[in-house]
Amino acid sequence: MNQSIAIIGGGLAGCEAALQLARQGVWVTIFEMKPQKYSPAHESQSLGELVCSNSFRSMEPVTGVGLLQQEMHRLGSLVMEAALMHRVPAGKALAVDRDRFAQHLTSRVEEHEFIRVHRREIQDLDDPELQGFDAVILSAGPLISDPLAQSLFRVIGAQDLYFYDAIAPIVSAESIDYDKAFWGSRYRPEDDDYLNCPMSEEEYYRFYHELVGAEKVPARDFEEEKHFQGCMPIEAMAEKGELTMAFGPLKPVGLVNPRTGEQPFAVVQLRAENLEKTAFNLVGFQTRLKLGEQKRVFSMIPGLENAEFLRLGSMHRNTFVNAPQVLTRNLELKARPGVYLAGQISGVEGYLESAACGLWLGLRLGLEARGIDPPAPPRDTALGALMNHLQSDARYFQPSNIHFGLFPPLKARAKKARRKELHAQRAQESFDKWLSRLGAIQ
Repeated sequence: MNQSIAIIGGGLAGCEAALQLARQGVWVTIFEMKPQKYSPAHESQSLGELVCSNSFRSMEPVTGVGLLQQEMHRLGSLVMEAALMHRVPAGKALAVDRDRFAQHLTSRVEEHEFIRVHRREIQDLDDPELQGFDAVILSAGPLISDPLAQSLFRVIGAQDLYFYDAIAPIVSAESIDYDKAFWGSRYRPEDDDYLNCPMSEEEYYRFYHELVGAEKVPARDFEEEKHFQGCMPIEAMAEKGELTMAFGPLKPVGLVNPRTGEQPFAVVQLRAENLEKTAFNLVGFQTRLKLGEQKRVFSMIPGLENAEFLRLGSMHRNTFVNAPQVLTRNLELKARPGVYLAGQISGVEGYLESAACGLWLGLRLGLEARGIDPPAPPRDTALGALMNHLQSDARYFQPSNIHFGLFPPLKARAKKARRKELHAQRAQESFDKWLSRLGAIQ
């Protein structure tokens, strides 16, 4: 078989697609612009760099993302392989050592005999370097370069679609005051995966007023701010009401300060960034505050008065297409057959969702190259529900994480907790049958 496919972008979706294709005997060339050029949020030469949180969210099988993790793992996901191998403690969540994770992906991709990695920027879908390939996968991510984005939008004939995403700060473990912070988990008392900074009512309100009054990085004149709900900046959340944070990421539920024996008024949680626990992420503290204001305001958090900020938060534009309008069900551009989209630019949101998109596209194109027409994942599975979202009839299409709201309705009525169990049970049974069919035709 002499099929060859070009992939633009070596992020999570690009790496997943590449490995799936290579396993089917398809020759793959990845065009990655780093280190020739970096986006505003990237700093490592590694493929699959995680620029926001180091968490892949809940591993609970009664959640949409937990189901998606299971399904990806069973399909031979490279991202899940790396995540499980380089996991760091995070309670029920799957969090990773981001450097080791990215190095794992890079090694696995670069060492495969059917994959070549060209460190070169592609600025146009008509770039001569793309000629001669049987197909092109655009997986440049939400931080796609302006020239390539303009090339894409010239093809699809659409106006720019974007939303803002934010990155949370990271602090050095050595700079945290452990006389004030304490270990504990909200929902698993026996765990100590999170470091908690407790706030009294007075400390909370003082922090709140400084946060909402702090200087922010303004949007450019020609851009309208559109925050994805799952990554809302902490200051934007605070502006919704005095107690919004206290009922959100700062809720003290399940946390008792061992020094006082009481539940604090509010709690800021820190999550380990690596196995050695030398750095911690401020959970839920995505932000667009100016850099100096971040240090000033976040240093008001008890335990972080003298914090060393290893990375400050930042704001960046995330670009995506109106998937139901411009993509076929197979993620192919309607206006440019032979060009496919994968990852966040296609209209999914989140690390796992982006990787799953690339995984399915790579698997399907690889099988088609062998003359096999694979069945699409059923809608009542996590992968199927996610892919079906890209063909939704929503009047105003928005990117989405995987959640049970994307799944077909259950036929039986049940309470909330039971509904999750029923969704999970149905999804697992359906996935088993689909995977069996898929294995039979390979």
